[in-house]
Formats: sequence, structure tokens, C-alpha cells
Amino acid sequence: MTTDTTDAYAPGRRSRARQTLNKVPEVTLYFWVIKVLCTTVGETAADLLNDNLGMGLTNTPYLMSALLVVTLVFQFRARSYVPGLYWLSVVLISVVGTLISDNLTDNLGVPLQTTTVVFAVALAITFFAWYASERTLSIHSIRTARRESFYWLAILFTFALGTSAGDLAAEKLNLGYWLSAIVFAALIAAVALAHRTLDFNAVWSFWIAYVLTRPLGASLGDYLSQPTADGGLGLGTVGTSVLFLVVILGLVVFLTRTRRDVTEDDPLEASGARRLSPSEG
Repeated sequence: MTTDTTDAYAPGRRSRARQTLNKVPEVTLYFWVIKVLCTTVGETAADLLNDNLGMGLTNTPYLMSALLVVTLVFQFRARSYVPGLYWLSVVLISVVGTLISDNLTDNLGVPLQTTTVVFAVALAITFFAWYASERTLSIHSIRTARRESFYWLAILFTFALGTSAGDLAAEKLNLGYWLSAIVFAALIAAVALAHRTLDFNAVWSFWIAYVLTRPLGASLGDYLSQPTADGGLGLGTVGTSVLFLVVILGLVVFLTRTRRDVTEDDPLEASGARRLSPSEG
């Protein structure tokens, strides 16, 4: 059932203002390119802080978590999508998600099979609570603090899950960096094809692809950063991190100027006239 939609369709300042309130970008090619770059930085930056700077798996999570919390405070306080702030949050949460998984497996000795299942369950619970509370999992309507909280919690678990699942696949299949990247890219392409040709659910297509970009980015990061003797290109974690951060910065500046990834709210959803189902994501 719908309620009165007059205000949602009425022209004027209030209606236009509502269309700027969504806090996440439109899902375009730019979105996926930056997302993969962020996951790569998450892998290489975590290695850089742990190994090259000698901070270790114990101290690094505290520092990165503190930076993430500060950034998210500003992200939550923003009234609309701000490319630089949003993608800084993604970069930091990718590092934190990686460190959580690595700490559990490397420091505490938790098997990768266990961490993969735990993070998958945690992500499923997040989705269940999100939908039970909001009756929608649409990323086109992240306008309230509660929805944004669910969104960022889901993002955190996707990075942690992607790290554990990617490491588990790498250990079990022993594919190597480049071949692993091809496998995960093929899986993402399969999901996209299923969505376009078989009408596979839009929301689940998005989140499955989002999880798979984490091991894809990690495989690319390892391939670029690891020594040639280990099958990599030998750019190192510093070189790889700087390279990808520069590319991310360039794309974010471009999107800030052009606003090509700014999404408009559904006018009915913005007014509270109706709520989307997961299949309308």
C-alpha cells in the first residue's frame, strides 16, 4: 500500500533537496573500478603496515580502526554523498576488514574455514536485521543513520568474508596470483550475466559481486607487489599502494567535478510512500 505521494512529486525546493540525500554513489563502472582498487590497497596497505613499518598485526588494527571511526563520524554527519569522504571510508574499512581476518587466522590460529563461515553468517544476520528493520536492502535509499549503519556494517563483513574466502581458495586451490584473479573476475562476470540474462535478483547480484571483488583485488595486489621469485611483478607493497592510491585519488577528483556517480532517490521511497523489496534493489 502507498500513502499520499503528492509531496514526492510536487515540484520545488523540498523535492529537489531530497534527491541529494542518498549517501552512496550510483553503481557504475567507476564504482566497480574504484572498489577493486580499494580492495587492492586494503591488501597491500595492511601488509605495508604490518611488515614494512613493523607495526604488526596487534597494533595496526587499533590505528586503522581509530582512523576508520573518525572518518565514519564525518561520513555520517554529511548530508549527501561526498566522493572523497565515501571512498576514504571504503579504503579504511577494506584495511580493517583485512586485518580482522588476518588477526583471527594468523594471531589466534582460527582456521580459514571457520572465519569464512563466521563472516558469512555475520553478513547474513546483518542483511536479515537490515531488511527486518527497513523492509528494503536498497542501496539507493541510504538516507538515515540507521540505514547507513547497516550499510557500513555489511561492507565491513564483505571485506572480512572476502579476505577469508580468498585466502581459503588460495590455500586449497593453489592457483597463484594471476590465475586467481582471472577466476574471481570470471565469477563476477557470471553473476553480472545471470542478472542481465536470467533476471537474477539485483540486490543479491550486487552483494555477491561486492564480496568477490575483495579476493579479486587481493590477487591483483599480491601479483603486483610480491617478488618475481614468488610469481609477482616485484613492485612491492609501497609501490603498489602508492600507485593504486594515486589512481583512486584521480578518479575521485574526476567524479567530484563531474558528479557522474551521484544517484537520485526514488521519489516515492524518499517520501516514505513505499518501501522497496530486495528484488527492487
